[in-house]
Amino acid sequence: MKVDLFATPSGIQEAFLKERTAVVIDVLRATSTITTALYNGCSKVIPVVDIEEALSIAKNYDPGTFLLGGERFAQKIEGFHLSNSPREYTRDAVEGKTIIFTTTNGTKAIRKASEARDIVIASFLNVTRVCDYIKEKGQDLAIICAGTDGRFSLEDILAAGAIASQLKNELDVKLDDLGLAGCFMYEKNRDNLAGILRNTLHYSRLVGLGFDKDIEVCLSLDTSPVVPVYRDGVNLTGVHLL
Repeated sequence: MKVDLFATPSGIQEAFLKERTAVVIDVLRATSTITTALYNGCSKVIPVVDIEEALSIAKNYDPGTFLLGGERFAQKIEGFHLSNSPREYTRDAVEGKTIIFTTTNGTKAIRKASEARDIVIASFLNVTRVCDYIKEKGQDLAIICAGTDGRFSLEDILAAGAIASQLKNELDVKLDDLGLAGCFMYEKNRDNLAGILRNTLHYSRLVGLGFDKDIEVCLSLDTSPVVPVYRDGVNLTGVHLL
């Protein structure tokens, strides 16, 4: 299995993804929040790029059947029900609901992956279950990190490294150079993720905005059995791998 890791979605050619499984990662916080929402029983997540698109889709749903969720520059969008905090997506809040979801970085990365054969959403919360899904599919892999405002984000690379580390221990895997680097960084720092990330751009921004507890949730390893799978180019639904 070939595994290629992309630090940001920019520059990925659609043709490259055609026969691959794409794994999209935005640790802080979109893919952690999507995983949490599906684990807590929402019916589906519809990831969209623009606020206007989210509002347009919402018009197709009856009041009480959907929630608008997301952020711009880490802050809740005016008029939306929920932000991008995984702690808001409790079972009481989301069970049975459709989540229409837009974020600064994560949902753009999901859209960029849309030409892949299979698309799954990963975070630290579901590393092992994502690896199980990847092994079941048996296809070459493109791991796409969302980054932050078009720039490399270390937390995404570390989560990608966690996936690469597990796969290389169980399969015959050929990692590209960035995959090797991510794997090495994760294996050296797996017991101190918060420590290595403390001075990074997005971590520091979230701490400054008071989202320390969100970070703690997002850096928790293997707390969810759910693999969010992007289906029909529109919806994310959860596959539970127990």
